[in-house]
Amino acid sequence: MRYCLYPPVSAKIVEEKNGYVVTPGTDTIRLPDMALFSSASISQGQTQWYSTSVPAGKTSFYADLYWGNPSNSLALTIAAPDATFGPYYDSADGRIDGRINLRISKSGGLTSGTWWSKIYGYSVSGVQSYTYSASAS
Repeated sequence: MRYCLYPPVSAKIVEEKNGYVVTPGTDTIRLPDMALFSSASISQGQTQWYSTSVPAGKTSFYADLYWGNPSNSLALTIAAPDATFGPYYDSADGRIDGRINLRISKSGGLTSGTWWSKIYGYSVSGVQSYTYSASAS
């Protein structure tokens, strides 16, 4: 199994809603478990959508949006079947580094179904490349 290692982030709570807790993501994400991995580009005011199927019995949803250029600003909104989280910006995970890395958890289990991720070019000069990955565990 391959792993991606990321710098550790603090365990602060970013948002709480409907029994869900949003915190900065973990520093290791197991690539074979990724339900979604995409590379794309976005410009000012553009919106791109991604869907992730979340089966019953999962307790955490991981979202990792990386563009690496803090001078451009992207926004990430996650829509579960029973709640909407965000929009989140670069500083949501405690760092301004061209990345939004979050974990959404619910001790009683995530609501199963299609979870939608919206990436928005909030303040982009030219065209910004990015990668986005999402998974549930």
